[in-house]
Amino acid sequence: MERVPLAESDTVEAVPDVHLAQLAAGERMSVQHFRIDPGATVPEHSHHHEQAGFVYRGELTFSLADGEEVVVGAGDAYDIAGEEVHGAENRGEEPVEGVDIFSPPRPDPDWAE
Repeated sequence: MERVPLAESDTVEAVPDVHLAQLAAGERMSVQHFRIDPGATVPEHSHHHEQAGFVYRGELTFSLADGEEVVVGAGDAYDIAGEEVHGAENRGEEPVEGVDIFSPPRPDPDWAE
């Protein structure tokens, strides 16, 4: 078993005001922490990984390719199918924080470069 404290993990500003930390990564899944500051946007993108997440602070508005918006708040979980185009925006006044789990794992995400 490997213990990975968030406080000891490298956090990267993937896009302005969007902070990501790669935490644990196993053979079949990986976990990352995110903090998205007020007004920040994660541009629309897709990846082959299935993504499941949980928000524990704030409220995040996801945008999907078909124009649909889904609001996810503190205490909500979500899942995004692999290859599904999605983006997100923090329209609130406090940071949004949560965790994402990816399968297959993303041990070397492009934002970490």
